[in-house]
Amino acid sequence: MAKITYVEHDGTEHVVDVADGLSVMEGAVNNMIPGIDADCGGACACATCHVYVDEKFADKIEPKEDMEQTMLDFAPDVRETSRLSCQIKVSDAIDGMVVKMPESQH
Repeated sequence: MAKITYVEHDGTEHVVDVADGLSVMEGAVNNMIPGIDADCGGACACATCHVYVDEKFADKIEPKEDMEQTMLDFAPDVRETSRLSCQIKVSDAIDGMVVKMPESQH
C-alpha cells in the first residue's frame, strides 16, 4: 500500500492509501478525487487522467510507452513531468508520491 497525494489545480490536497497493483488513476477514482475524469476507464485511450508527477518519483515509475505519449499529445498543458495516471502502477516504491492535476482534462 502506498500513500499518494493528489493535488487539485486549486491546491486542494487529497492524501489516500492506494493498494499495490492498482493504478494511480484507480486510486483517484476509487476515492472520488475530483480532477481525474478517467473517461476510458484506464485503457490508455484518452488523456483524461493526466497528472504531473513530482520529479522525485520520475525514476521510480516505468517510462512512458508510445501509446501513452500519443494520448498525451491530445492533453492540454503537457509538461515534462506529464503522465497518464492510468499507466502508473502503485507499489511501495512510490509511497509518498505527489501528483498534481492540470486545470482541465478536456
